[in-house]
Amino acid sequence: MILDLGNQPLANNLLRSENLGQPEPRFPLRLSICHSCWLLQILDTVPPVELFSEYLYFSSFSETLLAHAKASAIKHIGEFELTPKSFVVEVASNDGYLLQNFSKAGIPCLGVEPAANIAKVAVEKGIATLVDFFGEKTARSIVSSHGKADLILGNNVFAHAPLVNDFVSGLKGLLGNDGRVVLEFPYGVDLIEHTEFDTIYHEHVFYFTLTALIPLFARHGLAVFHVERLTIHGGSLRVFTCHESAYPIRASVRKLLREEEDRGIKSSSYYEGFTAQVLSIKNDLCALLKNLKSDGKSIAAYGASAKGSTLLNFFGLGRETLDFVADRSTYKQGRFTPGTHIPIAGSEELVLRQPDYTLLLTWNFAEEILRQQQAYRDRGGKFIVPIPIVREV
Repeated sequence: MILDLGNQPLANNLLRSENLGQPEPRFPLRLSICHSCWLLQILDTVPPVELFSEYLYFSSFSETLLAHAKASAIKHIGEFELTPKSFVVEVASNDGYLLQNFSKAGIPCLGVEPAANIAKVAVEKGIATLVDFFGEKTARSIVSSHGKADLILGNNVFAHAPLVNDFVSGLKGLLGNDGRVVLEFPYGVDLIEHTEFDTIYHEHVFYFTLTALIPLFARHGLAVFHVERLTIHGGSLRVFTCHESAYPIRASVRKLLREEEDRGIKSSSYYEGFTAQVLSIKNDLCALLKNLKSDGKSIAAYGASAKGSTLLNFFGLGRETLDFVADRSTYKQGRFTPGTHIPIAGSEELVLRQPDYTLLLTWNFAEEILRQQQAYRDRGGKFIVPIPIVREV
């Protein structure tokens, strides 16, 4: 085991006021490494139906994600020469933030989204959406009703699938002969090297490296033919796969495999210092916040995120330290953070209440949030960024 984060509540289970007095389920949250395939994974899983049937993360509230989605769609449409005769499927399509770009380009598309409340928003945008979890059975149903896909997309979903072989088998069955699968997910190397422990929560079952993925795809007759490193979400991989021998393997795959080997990711020593690094951040942040409170400073937080839940609960930070959590999502406002029960308010509350300091829980969108909150900063408000090292901005 690499890291034990203790018993944690479900990270996106934002509470209503009437639920605050009720028992809140908690589950062990432990990160481990397989010494056979070198796959990073949590040891204790929660059934997906408990995590995703009702979901409160709407991608369209992030300007960064919207811009990333639009750029990705333009890139894929051009590179793969997609036309109105093509068919695009996105797994975990959320509120249509990505597929809307293909729809506007006149390219037929279908979303697969297990959260009915989010799928409803996508449908209202005109994005056809199947409410279901993706796997081999769902893939067969889509092929039967729509045919095979020229492009399958999966942004920040692959790590969420505990039945990973069923998921990849579904990709194989849905993919057309000359089609491509493009998956984006947080990169395991960035998790370890940047101490991004707060990306660990029960929804994220796996933390992939290319080394671990090659044999997984090969088991199902798929091949990784290209890979790109992205900066989004603190460091992600964009992996391109196809049917075996459909496209030549590009140099990017061999290059990243060599880099991972040179880093030593297939050695236990690569992961040994991770817990100590996490505890160092904990000590630094808690000491800073304690000193600020002792000096009479007011402190809030920004971003009622899953990663924020992991950090707050592991560090033991609650209402004794943080007055409220600001968030742009109207679906989260008025609720309370899991485990710590901090009230969630609108993002405009930073300027209205003007806390002296704000802990930036969604540090992966720091540039966007700092820009949006310029008025708060101009009036003397300061942000505390906890990852990869504690710092004030």
